[in-house]
Amino acid sequence: MSEAVRTVMQTSVEEARETSGEVDPGFLWDFWYPAARSTDLRAQKLAKALLLEVPLVLGRTAEGKAFAMRDACPHRGIPLSYGRVEGETVECCYHGWRFDACSGQCVEIPSLTSQDKLKVERVFAGHYPCEERDGYVWVYMNAPGTRLPERIPEAPALKVFGQKYKIIHLSCELPSHIDHGIIGLMDPAHGPFVHQSWFWRKRASIHEKAKQFEPIPNGFRMSPHTPSANSAPYQLLKKITGEPVTTTIDFILPNLRTEVDQSGKLWFSSRATVTPVRRDLCRIDFVAAWNLPLPVFLFRPFAKKFLRQDQETMIQQAEGLKHNPRLMLIDDADRQAKWYFALKANLLESRRTGAPMVHPMDGPVTLRWRS
Repeated sequence: MSEAVRTVMQTSVEEARETSGEVDPGFLWDFWYPAARSTDLRAQKLAKALLLEVPLVLGRTAEGKAFAMRDACPHRGIPLSYGRVEGETVECCYHGWRFDACSGQCVEIPSLTSQDKLKVERVFAGHYPCEERDGYVWVYMNAPGTRLPERIPEAPALKVFGQKYKIIHLSCELPSHIDHGIIGLMDPAHGPFVHQSWFWRKRASIHEKAKQFEPIPNGFRMSPHTPSANSAPYQLLKKITGEPVTTTIDFILPNLRTEVDQSGKLWFSSRATVTPVRRDLCRIDFVAAWNLPLPVFLFRPFAKKFLRQDQETMIQQAEGLKHNPRLMLIDDADRQAKWYFALKANLLESRRTGAPMVHPMDGPVTLRWRS
């Protein structure tokens, strides 16, 4: 392992333990993050969320449009979530200041008289772009104290291959810094140990694998390949269609892992995001869609068990990380983790200097490990 990777990993671990607000928590700003499920936002009701240690208030206008604001009135700092949403505005419970929910612009200060010269329209509460995709409310988190960029990309959307499909949403919290959550998400070697199940794989099935990877913008791709022979779901899919199964897996900054499995006309598409809540807490949001002959009520318990196994492992890891152990990454099983740290560092350097981002991969590469 290069000393640079070791340094980046150790720095992230140390940052995760700092409690001072002056220490960089190691977050990536100017990206979309899922803040809540769409079903959590009801008309004319306010909800709280915490993203990248920023308190947010979420809600819907009378027309049903989702919005996100910083959960603090610019007047005296009381959380706006204690107030109410009325029509297209949010009203503070303390002095009745009202703000346009979709822009944060103040529209009324009840205490002003005809003698006051304060221009209400020049007052703004913190506001964040908000979009809904795949049953999630996404919030674009620009760094505190910065302006929104002129052009903002659309929020991520799950790839689907038709109009009719089943869909499922799951989530769990991990008591760790987002870096540990992400490299755990992409780790290929823990499967036979953490996810031992009759429906997945067993320790005795461990064998050597070789997968090709290629660079993509802000990330990397496990090129389309035949999935592991020791994974029962893939073998079942092959038996159903009688055709080969291909799998493509992408990781894209800041936190997206997508997987698409296809066999004939059948497909399964999933996305997992690891979102920083605090520097010592992150959340996995998992969404999957498919046109397989698989009812949601049958798939859900298996998916929940799979996610719970990862959660329990991260809880155990957090117990060890409290004592600040020295950590290491190895080739080739941990190469994806190294790419992640390099992508993150190179993106930050590009933003700092204005120079084009340098991708840590020169081109396609084959990695080998046992799992």
